[in-house]
Amino acid sequence: MSDTNGTQTSDQPIFSVEKLYVRDLSIEVPNAPQCFLERETPNIDVQLATAATRLDEGFFDVTLTVTVTAKIGQDKTLFLIEAAQAGIFQIRNVPEENLEPLLFVACPNLLYPYAREAITSSSLRAGFQPVILAPVNFEALYAQQKRQAEIAQSSEGEARLQ
Repeated sequence: MSDTNGTQTSDQPIFSVEKLYVRDLSIEVPNAPQCFLERETPNIDVQLATAATRLDEGFFDVTLTVTVTAKIGQDKTLFLIEAAQAGIFQIRNVPEENLEPLLFVACPNLLYPYAREAITSSSLRAGFQPVILAPVNFEALYAQQKRQAEIAQSSEGEARLQ
């Protein structure tokens, strides 16, 4: 098929990375320098969050935020690192039902290695052992969140009926 200028157009699906960037990167070491004298192995907590925004027709900004907190015991924070790795993605000619999985599975899969590297590098620069994050199955996380949302919706509906 060609448009009025004679150039070829296509209804083929398009998924491409237009730009990768760090939206935000922060490191906090609230108990320095005393925390460097600790000999106890810290507990590491990792939290992930994904957000997507439509920028323009066919363009989306997706941000994967990884927050890593290292604590000794319940209340002594050694460090907190938050990396918000983002990307602008072009997604066109994709059925609406496939858009959300692309934004919340495929895009985070592409962003995660960059966020992982930012976390590892930041932990080293802060004076700690490197934090090497395990691989993440974003498809399983997405499916779990969908199930939780469905359960919340059905229990909300049941509450209204009673």
